[in-house]
Amino acid sequence: MAWFLTASALLAVAIVLGLIYRPLGDYMAAVFTSGRDLRVERLIYRLCGIDPTRQQSWRRYLASIGAFSLAGFVLLYALLRLQPLLPYSLGMPGMRPDLAFNTAASFVGNTNWQSYSPEQATGYAVQMVGLAVQNFVSAAVSMAVAVALIRGFASLRGRSGLGSFWVDLVRANLRILLPLSVVMAVLLMVGGVIQNLSEPAAITTVSGSTQTMLGGPVASQEAIKMIGTNGGGFFNANSAHPFENPTAWTNLLQVILLLMIPFSMPRMFGTMVGDQRAGLALLITMIVLFAAVYIPLTVFEYAGSGTAPMLAGGAMEGKEQRFGIVGSTLFATATTGTTGGAVNSMHDSYTAFGGLMLMLDMTLGEVAPGGAGSGTYALLILMVIAVFLAALLLGRSPVYLGKRLGVRELKLVSIAILVLPLLALGGMAAGFAIPSVRDDLLDAMSNQGPHGLSEVFYAFVSAAINNGSAFAGLSANDPMLNVLIGVIILLGRFIPIALVLALAGSLAAQGKAATSGELPLHRPQFVVLLVSLIVFITVPVFVPVLLVGPLAEGLMG
Repeated sequence: MAWFLTASALLAVAIVLGLIYRPLGDYMAAVFTSGRDLRVERLIYRLCGIDPTRQQSWRRYLASIGAFSLAGFVLLYALLRLQPLLPYSLGMPGMRPDLAFNTAASFVGNTNWQSYSPEQATGYAVQMVGLAVQNFVSAAVSMAVAVALIRGFASLRGRSGLGSFWVDLVRANLRILLPLSVVMAVLLMVGGVIQNLSEPAAITTVSGSTQTMLGGPVASQEAIKMIGTNGGGFFNANSAHPFENPTAWTNLLQVILLLMIPFSMPRMFGTMVGDQRAGLALLITMIVLFAAVYIPLTVFEYAGSGTAPMLAGGAMEGKEQRFGIVGSTLFATATTGTTGGAVNSMHDSYTAFGGLMLMLDMTLGEVAPGGAGSGTYALLILMVIAVFLAALLLGRSPVYLGKRLGVRELKLVSIAILVLPLLALGGMAAGFAIPSVRDDLLDAMSNQGPHGLSEVFYAFVSAAINNGSAFAGLSANDPMLNVLIGVIILLGRFIPIALVLALAGSLAAQGKAATSGELPLHRPQFVVLLVSLIVFITVPVFVPVLLVGPLAEGLMG
């Protein structure tokens, strides 16, 4: 029965995503290659003084992203600090400087790490004007970077321009994210997700006590939270809260929303570069890595190893009865395999080996399938390395889609794959080495021993890879931790973006490589090589921590 439910859930999601794959992928390709602007877009360009026909070099594209993100950070920080002055603040206080910094960095960085309880810290105005807006634009920035890199591969005439960041940003929001969010918000409301501006109401519970219930514009934020692979919850319980995710079918819908853009981007890639076989190779790689996490994760949770109690045939501690094991593990795989960060179960309560699979999903670099945009460019970075190594093994020139991969390209991708381990392990080391931070960190840990180490490691990996989910046993709302994690989030966001755009600029400046024939990079053998290479490159550096964390806990349990 367990295997049937596991396979059925995966099959249902696969069928829906398969039906979406071609039309959504082709539509996104058309959005970013169209030579026509909508009337509302032309109005925005005139008001902002933007020339939509002007091509940007990778440096100017990067500078535009930096300026836009800095402005968003400053505005969001101000909103969080000045919250009591805003309408619909619900009497919420302004955030402390360290917490406001952490929150602004998190939402601008498409991470949505929350060191606070939303019911006690944010009113409707901040949720709508601050956090929901960043859900849109930070996702659009990730998509724009992916599109810029794809243009670098697609350019065959030696043009150095990567398009216009401002055009890509506007189109991603107005033509993709906003229409999808409107439709899906309505579907979520049909499923029971609330959408109102009601004042908090006092209710009498079944036990006779009084509880204050917060309403809010939840469905609208829930839609973009999932579609943009953002993850910040309207409530502290996130997608486990019945107001955010009331039924089993809304849970399945949210998984689909989380995965549909990342899994459709390989089709967009294939369309834009004129080779659907290349896009299919990326898609199959994503699917294999996703299944490689989901299946053993579900097995471990049904087996109930470790300290999690066995209920209804599995380890149900920290999981909602309305979702069960399969609905929880499918959601958890989707959220750690993307930059989603949303949760419908308590990852801290998973079995030791189940928690290990969630950590491995993030340490892969979130390419299974990765975030909306960020997953595609992360996978293409690893693709460059795989092509280079395959060419060396076969004595061929390293060429991919007509672009020669030389020393400059290899240097950029080599640095890019070091960002996650340096920030995650380096940040964790700094946290324990700096006395003031170490004190906050030790106070934040609710567990000692291997599980406590797992909580800390999960937090730093989540921040460095811009995921945002957490082993919630770590109470990270301490001043020094807020600052440290916020800095790691920003570095984990913008260093890879800078390297990806530099790679895109290098590729775009090339003409078509003169070669007798490219490697057959669409065949199953190359997909096996790519999957193996991803695991070999990303996982081993984290093994020492995993050995004394979740692996030690599982073997002790």
